[in-house]
Amino acid sequence: MGQDGNRPTAAAQIADRDAAFSREEPMQTTPVSYFSEGQRISAVWRTPDHDGPYRAIVQGPGWLGLKDAKLYVRYHEALVEAGFAVLVIDYRGFGDSEGDRGYLSPAWQLQDLVNAVTYLTTRDDVIADAIGVFGTGGTGGGNAVLLADADSRIKAAVSQVPVADGEDWLHRMRSEYEWLDFQNSLAEDRRQRVATGEGRIVHPREEIMIPTAERRATKIKADVDDRIPTAVPLACAEGIIAYRPIEAAARLTTPLLVIGVEGDATTPTDHAEALYEAARGPKQLIMQRHTTHYAAYDAYWEQTTPVIVGWFDRYVRPAHLIHRSSPSPAIGESVTTESVPAQSVSKEEVAR
Repeated sequence: MGQDGNRPTAAAQIADRDAAFSREEPMQTTPVSYFSEGQRISAVWRTPDHDGPYRAIVQGPGWLGLKDAKLYVRYHEALVEAGFAVLVIDYRGFGDSEGDRGYLSPAWQLQDLVNAVTYLTTRDDVIADAIGVFGTGGTGGGNAVLLADADSRIKAAVSQVPVADGEDWLHRMRSEYEWLDFQNSLAEDRRQRVATGEGRIVHPREEIMIPTAERRATKIKADVDDRIPTAVPLACAEGIIAYRPIEAAARLTTPLLVIGVEGDATTPTDHAEALYEAARGPKQLIMQRHTTHYAAYDAYWEQTTPVIVGWFDRYVRPAHLIHRSSPSPAIGESVTTESVPAQSVSKEEVAR
């Protein structure tokens, strides 16, 4: 009950409802779609088997990932058990979404995620001011940071094994002479596109990203690998080189949980550490040891997943009061906090 002895507070309503259905009802999966810059985006909407409104988590896949990868399902199950709904999308040009097939553009992916947040706010079963972002797997983790920086509607972010700097990421896959050759190939491709209107087509995992031995051996993405593009314009590499989640993190006041792997050969460990160090708001870093990039998904599943769920549960909540104060008006300092009021509110108010 609320402090006035009548109806429960908004926070209590959420907690009571989520607890009542936690671990009792199966996850419901529904195909949905929305438009991003005129292109139809295919998505999966996963919810508890009870009526909303729900707090919601949006996810864009990791590097060359698709929305229906089995890797993501158990994260979604854990979030749904905690009362969240999850929207996971295929970026433009990938999977079942419209757009230029296989064109890798981090800028487009960010637009697709911002539009996904807007789509969530149109749904009657979503609490529009209780939305978070989850991203895992290289650019998936980086995109979570970019979205949290770009969209103030995001209440909290989780970035797992992220890329913080695209140029550094591509560079460190190669020896120095290979990197110089790669730069020369990009310059030649620019000249060719100007002269002929067409550039080189390459394999994204062999000629843009260079896979580690572990990546070649792992079966963790086997269920979607045969639907991943194997031919993309080399020009896509320029978008990856310009990719800078680290710059977004330096502005970020949104709560950020970062999960890395010590000695990661696929997404450098210091990228996760740099994002954590740069973030300005509430933050937490989990570093997984004695494992590898892909093995960590299984090795530390039981340890990391409750932390992910707990992070979202703490910060992804509707705020009915916003407090602003200025402890030193003369120099313009200010502090902004959000809270749920102690007095009672109705279910309809929680939904707004």
